[in-house]
Parts: sequence; structure tokens; C-alpha cells
Amino acid sequence: MALVTTKKMFEMAYKNGYAIGAFNVNNMEITQGIVAAIAEEKAPLILQISRGAREYAKMSYLKAIIDVAVAENPDIPICMHLDHGDTIEICKQCVDDGFTSVMIDASHHPFEENVRITKEVVKYAHAHGVVVEAELGQLGGIEEDVVGVDDVSAHLTDPAQAQTFVEKTGCDSLAVAVGTSHGAYKFKSEPKIAFDVIEKIQRRLPGFPLVMHGASSVLKEFKDLINKYGGKMPDAMGVPEEAISRAAKMAVCKVNIDTDLRMALTAKIRQVFAEKPGEFDPRKYLGPGREAIKQMVKHKLHVLGCAGKAAECL
Repeated sequence: MALVTTKKMFEMAYKNGYAIGAFNVNNMEITQGIVAAIAEEKAPLILQISRGAREYAKMSYLKAIIDVAVAENPDIPICMHLDHGDTIEICKQCVDDGFTSVMIDASHHPFEENVRITKEVVKYAHAHGVVVEAELGQLGGIEEDVVGVDDVSAHLTDPAQAQTFVEKTGCDSLAVAVGTSHGAYKFKSEPKIAFDVIEKIQRRLPGFPLVMHGASSVLKEFKDLINKYGGKMPDAMGVPEEAISRAAKMAVCKVNIDTDLRMALTAKIRQVFAEKPGEFDPRKYLGPGREAIKQMVKHKLHVLGCAGKAAECL
């Protein structure tokens, strides 16, 4: 089947209490690892592309890789999503390039300017059959060119504002700040997710899908491997998986995962280089990295609860 939007995915996720995994892609091996896991677990999939990914690999290459994944998995609903589009122009360009979902992130602007920018993107995207994710509130941390705030607790999404924002803009989903943070070095201590904020927004916007950014867990398995083989990530800490599972049973219908992908790939490459220092064949270290991504994504699909849900999202 062709690429799809997230509309049906989110309807079923909200109704049945799970979330869809949105995985960032940068190259062929990462994409193959993600899609292999999805195919085995029969889960719906969002493949998302950031500005950094487009600058690294070029849109034409990434689109071609995703097109192959779609063609080889006709029974899996796959959405191609723009992650953190920061201007109206880039969102329009991605709509024209064949994305089926775009995110306009104007959360760093004042509320009314965020509304204005988001509304313009929604108007253009909807006219082309594309759905729009917006953002309200600001996360912490750093990921690629997305720089968050230092104190996440002071920038949580206001539930009343969220209702007004959705009503004014007509966006299809909303990324909310509930205590998560971008990157591997998210927190100095275990984060406290503001489930009360999710609940309040859910009451004000029943049936409306929310999105959780900065939700990688910085899995200990990969952090330990990286550190064992020469890395220095002693203070890396992510979002506990039980918190992600709880949010997925509420109004959170999309959970972004990027850092965990990078860590899985890096950990296995470091391990191969340490155990086989003479290795120079990229297939011999990218292959294990791809397999590590596959196994990690399979695990995440069960954390999110979307394993086995592909058919109902078609």
C-alpha cells in the first residue's frame, strides 16, 4: 500500500489504549532495522525525518529508502513524517515532497504567533491531504538543532491553552511538554512525568491525540556497552519505560524515539571495533548495529502496546 497519514492510526491508538512508535531515520541501516522489527511484530509505523537527517542524507535518498520499505511491506501502515519543522516554508516543501504528516514547531514563539504559524501550515497541508502535528510548551535538552529549556517543570503545557490552541489552529495532534526532554543527557535524576497535565488536556479535548517528544529511555544495556568499549556516557538518563507505557494508555498516541536508535547502533559498532580491531568492512559492523536496532525496536513496540496492531490501523 502507499504511505498513509496518522489519522486512522491515532483513532485506533486512542480508542484501544496504545501509542504508535515514531522513529527517526538517517540512513539505510537504521531504517532497515526499524522496519524489520515492525514487520515481525505487525505494528503500525511512523518514520520521521528531521532537518539534520535531510542535510546528512538528502531527501531523495531517504524518500527512496522509505518507498522501498512501503513497497516491501504492503500490510503495514507507514506514515512519513517531518520532525520539528521550524518554518512554514519547510512544512510546505515537505508536503509537496510527499510527506503524509508534518510537524510545525513554533512553540518557541509567543502563543498567538504559534497559533498564526500553525494555522497557516494546517491550511496548506489539509488542502493536500496531509495531517499536521503542532507543539505547545517547551521541552528541555538538546537534539540536533532543537534546543530546549533548562527547567522543564517551568514550561509545561497549559491545559486551557492547549484547548484554545487546538480549536484555533485545527491541528491534528499536539506535542505537549509534560516533563520529558530531548537527548541522552536528559535528567540529573529520574524524571517526573506530569500525568495530571495529560489528564487535564484529555478531559478538555476528548479523543484528541497527544504526542510525547523526548521519550527515549537511554537503555542501560546500550549505555553500558558504549561505556565498556571506550565511551563516556556515565550520566545519561532517559524516561522510564513504565512512564511511557502509562502515557500510551492515556491520550498519548505518538511517542518519538531517536536517541535509543543512535545508542543501539553506536554500542554495537564500538563492540565490533573493540573485539575485532582489524575489521574494516562496513557490513561487518553496520550489520550488528542494524540487528541491535531491530531488537530494541521490537522491545519498544511492546512498551508502547502497538505490537500486532497493524491490521486495525489500515
